Amino acid sequence: MKTELNKTTEYSQQIAQSLRDAIISGDLPVDERLPSEAELAARFNVSRPTVREALKRLAAQNLIRTQRGASGGAFVNRLSFAQAQAHLATTATLLLSMNAVDFETAAEARFALERACLPLACTRRTPSHLASLRAELARQGTQGLSDEDFCASDVAFHRALVDAAGNPVLSWHMAGAVEAMQPLMNMITYTARSRAQIMALHHALLTALEANDLQAANQAMDALADYTMALGSEIRARRAARPAAR
Repeated sequence: MKTELNKTTEYSQQIAQSLRDAIISGDLPVDERLPSEAELAARFNVSRPTVREALKRLAAQNLIRTQRGASGGAFVNRLSFAQAQAHLATTATLLLSMNAVDFETAAEARFALERACLPLACTRRTPSHLASLRAELARQGTQGLSDEDFCASDVAFHRALVDAAGNPVLSWHMAGAVEAMQPLMNMITYTARSRAQIMALHHALLTALEANDLQAANQAMDALADYTMALGSEIRARRAARPAAR
């Protein structure tokens, strides 16, 4: 583990990076207890508060956990796919909002990624996955359902479709598309889209998965992508037609 620090970067950041590198390389394996704050302070030749700040950085990334008591201390955490998905979704949301990604680019990426899940989902979907898809489809048809709840169910439906592929690595990669790109797209299109048409396309996807029919699933996904792109164009045209504010 690298312990030499330079004066150009904050010490706590360098210590956190050194420990992170040791965790990734396996020098500090999962469930391994880290050296104490005093030991780390001596190794890096810094104060204990500086070490404490470095450990806080690692804890914020879910790379370590702390335990109290005589046998306590800081331990290397076993990062779960669920935790990693949450981080990826947050990062993707920030990237999209801060870099002004246009609607078409986001939609193109989202549907390209989701199509990649369909071949596996058609063959690996379980009764539980199908039940989740049916439950969200039924929820979308609930009378009086708010726009916010409909959008949330839309995201949950596609989350279940992605998970039906039965590949946790693929589900992790899809977190940014489903949990970040899709909600931002919904925020733009919800005022113009037809719930009935969305539900019809969702029903077509569900039926295709039930029948292990990849061709039908691709057709339904293509139709949903085309409809989403058309909505984006419609919203843009509406905004362009508004009189300029004086």
